Amino acid sequence: MTSAQKRRLADVATLALCWGAATGTVLAVLAVMGFLICRGTGTLGMELFFGQVHWRDALTGARPVFDGLWPAFAGTLILVVLSCLMAVPVGIAGGIYLSEYATKRFQSVAGFAVDLMAGIPSIVMGLFGFSMVVVLRNTFAPQAKTCLLLASLCIALLILPYLVRTTQNALSGLPDHLRLLGPSLGFTAWQNTRHVLLPSAGRGILSGVILAMGRAAEDTAVILLTGVVARAFLPRSLWDKFEALPFRIYYLAAEHRSSAELDQAFGTALVLLMLTGALFGTAFFIQRTMEHHWKK
Repeated sequence: MTSAQKRRLADVATLALCWGAATGTVLAVLAVMGFLICRGTGTLGMELFFGQVHWRDALTGARPVFDGLWPAFAGTLILVVLSCLMAVPVGIAGGIYLSEYATKRFQSVAGFAVDLMAGIPSIVMGLFGFSMVVVLRNTFAPQAKTCLLLASLCIALLILPYLVRTTQNALSGLPDHLRLLGPSLGFTAWQNTRHVLLPSAGRGILSGVILAMGRAAEDTAVILLTGVVARAFLPRSLWDKFEALPFRIYYLAAEHRSSAELDQAFGTALVLLMLTGALFGTAFFIQRTMEHHWKK
């Protein structure tokens, strides 16, 4: 067999392996989704969300819901919004600075720190938040406790490295002629970044935001140590305990006392999947709207 034939055979084998891996991944995802749909669809309904409480009373907070997942649904949504409000501006600003303004030496040092943060397990970030409460209690804030704000802060720290790196990579991957476009028209460095580079890298940056939102919605280990509880009412302030869909799934799967409660766990997992899909869809819609605005 000649060297050309060996290379051709290697290319065919590599292509077949890639197609097999991609097909296997898609089939695995479809199998999991199909299983969730089969087990969880039957539980979907008003009772799953609100239990025996009327939906108007539940939405307005007139009556607490303890046997439905409405508090967990609302808690997850609030957690994602708060954590993204804290992490997205800082992450995008950090990525812009590292890509456009930082020196090479600072880029290497800061890049190492960002990669190190990205590799921190979720449970370690949860322990960090819990340790903060212990330190505050033993120093100048004896009333400190785990709460929604602490959980949002820890989630924000968890997703921050992904936002920094995706922004930096999206800007660094732009061709040189785009970087020279602004200065050739008399733009300052910030004007070139604002009006030329950011719109061109918008798809990559918003893709990182979408991934960060998904990570914030599904993480359980962090909130397990920073304020989530199994049965809670809607949080009335940032200092309250809260309930979340990932922890509710974990709790029902581990502590279910009947097959009906286990089916509720599958229904809750399906709701979490739909919520994540809705968040992704909203972010994608915003992305397309911003791209259409930038192209004008």
